[in-house]
Amino acid sequence: MPQQKTETVKEFDFTRRDFERVRALIHQRAGISLADSKQEMVYSRLARRLRATGIQSFTNYLDDLEAGRMDREWESFTNALTTNLTSFFREAHHFPLLLDHLVALRKKDTRPLTIWCSAASTGEEPYSIAMTACEAFNTLTPPVQIVATDIDTNVLSTASNGVYPMERVEKMSPERLRRFFLKGKGAHEGMARIRPELRSLVTFKQLNLLGDRWPLEGQFDAIFCRNVMIYFDKPTQRTILGRFVPLMKPHALLFAGHSENFLYVSDSLRLRGKTVYELDGRSA
Repeated sequence: MPQQKTETVKEFDFTRRDFERVRALIHQRAGISLADSKQEMVYSRLARRLRATGIQSFTNYLDDLEAGRMDREWESFTNALTTNLTSFFREAHHFPLLLDHLVALRKKDTRPLTIWCSAASTGEEPYSIAMTACEAFNTLTPPVQIVATDIDTNVLSTASNGVYPMERVEKMSPERLRRFFLKGKGAHEGMARIRPELRSLVTFKQLNLLGDRWPLEGQFDAIFCRNVMIYFDKPTQRTILGRFVPLMKPHALLFAGHSENFLYVSDSLRLRGKTVYELDGRSA
């Protein structure tokens, strides 16, 4: 006799109305547009917050958030719904172009070069940028300053520590491993730490791309905003790109993710290379 499938009983009721409220709140808070297919993901991640807060229903949890009775919970709510998929030298074609860009700029300008990594996640991207800068100038103390930001405070803490399991770094060349990492010993065996010289090149800050104020100063020689815009709708993308443009020096490059196309969102940019943009002087 064939077995009948049994439906898993959820710990908490999670209605379509609850999901729509979550969608509205995270869009308002972080600009993230959740697709219909993300309902199970939202339940799984926010159910942990209900357990942590001791609240027995999504309705009550969302009521308390909206009513301002849990101001400190907003950070955890946002962190729970932020996707952080990253790796060292992800989309590797960008880094030789960055290296050439830095070398060319250094011949024209003696000031430190500045780079903004706008979605730092757990640190692999800004540290890849830092390694590229070291390789460009053949020193662990290149004339480069990197600002790395993210909305998620949990991943920023990991990034700031700069400690990773060996399996996260083992795809890099032995030369890079020797030059840029310290292997853990004893209780820390199986881990790798970013060298202090590399860590000193990066300043980590929390930043919400939808925030009224960005804690940034000056303009940048390069901005990395990769695999972030795909979570925003077109009006939000247009707003963010409009705020990037004044932060770009005339020669600056803007690096996007492999599935992102900014040409249909902004008329201030033109394509420089594969998912790499520069300012379009014709729109000035």
